[in-house]
Amino acid sequence: MTSPSAADFDRLYPSHLKHLKLKGLQPKTIEAYARAIRRAGAYFDHRIDALTEAQLTDYFTDLLASHSWSAVKLDRYGLKFFYTYVLGKPWMAPHLIKPPKAQRLPDIVTVDEVQQLFQATRVVSYRVFLFTLYSLGLRLGEGLRLQVGDIDAQRGRVHIRDGKGNKDRLVPLPSATLALLRRFWQLHRNPVLLFPNRQGGLKGASQAVTPLDRGGVQVTLRKVALQCGLKKRSARTVFVTAMPPI
Repeated sequence: MTSPSAADFDRLYPSHLKHLKLKGLQPKTIEAYARAIRRAGAYFDHRIDALTEAQLTDYFTDLLASHSWSAVKLDRYGLKFFYTYVLGKPWMAPHLIKPPKAQRLPDIVTVDEVQQLFQATRVVSYRVFLFTLYSLGLRLGEGLRLQVGDIDAQRGRVHIRDGKGNKDRLVPLPSATLALLRRFWQLHRNPVLLFPNRQGGLKGASQAVTPLDRGGVQVTLRKVALQCGLKKRSARTVFVTAMPPI
């Protein structure tokens, strides 16, 4: 038999998901805030609708023992969202979590190192994609979402949609990048996606409705970086810290 607390949780959790979607949050944020509620529910035996500051202090202290500050901070935001929009209650611990400030210098790569990465990337779609990220200064998700209609060749710019903070922006389009993208599009001729997935080969790419797999891109970059003797923290770091003269 389902306990009253579990029944309440099962009723409130779907409402939490609906509010997350209605606020227009990015899919990764929705998953993080949803995971926060699931994790808190498991910890408090699903009784999370009337937590005290003392309970939250114990919870986040235990969570920090096994998770990073980033995970703890996301869980705090997720619980605050739950209390604010689902329960309609004030957040009980507004100043409970304050991650230590850390200033880290980015890993810097040289133009020669970036060229090595491009040359070592054998798969054409990945090589063109990584070059596009680098030359336009894009985040991974921004590059994956690029569509053919986002390229404004006449004005020499690219429309980046749903960037950080759900904001759009325009970025300059180097002539070398435009020429490369035109040649690449001639290979797959997908009418919508600039970087269609590779599951069905070239024929499948022309009809694909989803972009390149994020995990596949990340794995490829890590492998290529190791082959080149580079140990960089992320694709973003590698491809926007040393812009080449193009």
